[in-house]
Amino acid sequence: MTTSATTPALHFFDDLAATLHGTPPLPVGIIYPCSAVSLRAACELLRRRLAQPVLIGPAARIREIAQEEALDITPCRIVEAIDDAQAAQRGVRMARDGEVAVLMKGALHSRVYLHEIGHHEGGLRTDRWMSHVYVLDLPGVGRPLLVSDGAVNIAPDLDVRRDIVRNAIDLAHMLGIACPRVALLSAVETVNPGLQSTLDAAIICKMADRGQITGGIVDGPLAFDNALSPEAARCKGVHSPIGGQADILIVPDLEAGNILAKQMTFLGGAQAAGIVLGARVPVILTSRADSLSTRVLSCMVAISMIRNGYRIAGPGVDAA
Repeated sequence: MTTSATTPALHFFDDLAATLHGTPPLPVGIIYPCSAVSLRAACELLRRRLAQPVLIGPAARIREIAQEEALDITPCRIVEAIDDAQAAQRGVRMARDGEVAVLMKGALHSRVYLHEIGHHEGGLRTDRWMSHVYVLDLPGVGRPLLVSDGAVNIAPDLDVRRDIVRNAIDLAHMLGIACPRVALLSAVETVNPGLQSTLDAAIICKMADRGQITGGIVDGPLAFDNALSPEAARCKGVHSPIGGQADILIVPDLEAGNILAKQMTFLGGAQAAGIVLGARVPVILTSRADSLSTRVLSCMVAISMIRNGYRIAGPGVDAA
């Protein structure tokens, strides 16, 4: 991709890689890595000395794929599991026991993966609701954008939405954004009783005013244009502390977040990472169709979270 002299180039993930260079690799549990791209990701993490992959799944099948793809996985530990469900169970247990520092999704369905992570007794739940954040480096923006939640919570209520905001702010801090500007998105920038997302945004803002949400500047409802464009905000007469310079975009529901992030990736040329917060360990959640780059970048974000003091909200307390 070519960038003009006036268009900021993509650099966030390069800068992140530089901060991780030379740090000891952490054990990363890759759940059911029964695809070529999953094993390529493991080999790339080894090559970059970012992580020590632990491959959790059917050993014979994993070795067969590695041989077919001419991949050397001999430095990787393999933990036997007969299918995807057992692989998820064993990976979660290893995370609870401290054997792996991060969990990474391989070639299994997100439903199976998240079911074990969110299990009421044996999972990795805390007193925070878990939520997903897309971390995006988009041409022309000049700063990373965090979009949440586009993968875990389908139609979040106010309690869940509060934790979605808190989790995203925490991630922004761990990525070096000291006081992130959080835009609560809707179709309009005024409160409309007929549009629930505007009512929720107004309540979330009042929570922030009362100190129930801290660590960032929270405003909404805001339409997408005046969340990201100072000129659009001026044209519409929107007086907001965000000022068209949002760092975090909080979407009304999963469909909006998923579509928005994928538009930015597939049409906007963004580099992307996907991470779940609110669990005992960082949880990498990518699509089975995601590229090798997205998987590696997601692991970089997870490792950076740990290097920058990732803290869980509570010791296994049920968030429900």
